Amino acid sequence: MTFPTFKSSQTQPRARGKEFGTQLRKQIAGNLAGYTDLFTVAGGDPAQVRVWGERALERSAAWAPALAEEIAGIAAGAGLEPWQVAVVNARTEILAAIDAVGHGECSTSVVLPEAGPPRTVQTWDWHDHLRDAPLLWEYEHDSGRVVRTFTEAGALAKIGISTAGLGVHFNILRHESDTAELGVPVHLIARRILDEAATVEEAADIARSATVSASTVITVVTESRAASIEISPAGVAVIPPGPDGVLLHCNHFLDAGLAAGERHATERPGTYDRMRHLESHVAELSGPDQNARALAMLSHAPDDAPVCAHPDLTQPLNQRWETLATIGLDLPAGRMRVHQGGPCQVTEATWQVF
Repeated sequence: MTFPTFKSSQTQPRARGKEFGTQLRKQIAGNLAGYTDLFTVAGGDPAQVRVWGERALERSAAWAPALAEEIAGIAAGAGLEPWQVAVVNARTEILAAIDAVGHGECSTSVVLPEAGPPRTVQTWDWHDHLRDAPLLWEYEHDSGRVVRTFTEAGALAKIGISTAGLGVHFNILRHESDTAELGVPVHLIARRILDEAATVEEAADIARSATVSASTVITVVTESRAASIEISPAGVAVIPPGPDGVLLHCNHFLDAGLAAGERHATERPGTYDRMRHLESHVAELSGPDQNARALAMLSHAPDDAPVCAHPDLTQPLNQRWETLATIGLDLPAGRMRVHQGGPCQVTEATWQVF
């Protein structure tokens, strides 16, 4: 089992978006429908969701006009309104506005060894009814920079890597400063980092330039540096690796100042269990073999930390979580290795190199 892939032939934002929307029309419509169901079950009013989508598009156009053009192009190709594609890109912000809470989510490990490239792996957990949303997308800029991203149909980026030697991992956070006044979607921040940054410092500057309404952490990795950039309406913090080169992140803030406003961990403290699991498996997570690193993430609830999640089908869809992907970055090659599903399904043969 592998994720679908798409390679853009266009380099201009609107044309690239229109090609993407045209070729992936069915997947984008399905993803939008899935999020519409999720918002409804979580308590979102459809009319208000449209208002939030329009506001996210306005904020995006002011902060990154080219990305708003690309969203408009996707909408034109997919036969949708631009606000509908903006809703997909702003799903983190809309869920924060609805005040939706869940206890699944992602775990990330980055290790900078004394010799050799960074060793990374993350699980990506999301709602099981959206398991058909992910895809792998490659596009090129006029500058020659190539970006490869694991994202969702209609979303401009998520986890990814560029030929400028920079990659990103992605985890959701929750903070008491999160607000219903929609800001720049955090997925667009990840996109601009992949498109424009070549260093941790440049990535942090991009994050600081955006006015956001929801929280997330984007862990940025280059061949010699790494940092988790924690983003919230209350501010941005940059968390470096420890002296041993180890940088771990789950779904709670590590910065002392931002942690004072922690929401996710106070409501769903399983994030601390997952962090303790990662900390106890640093030796395996530090190894050169991607397969071994993924297997080090293997841990199931209720007997252990739920790093590898499986949905409880007795729950409503907004409370059903599944590890939909396991992903590592290959910085020297400018590629990702992607496994469809959780660590418990990993074998040497299940990795998709993209």
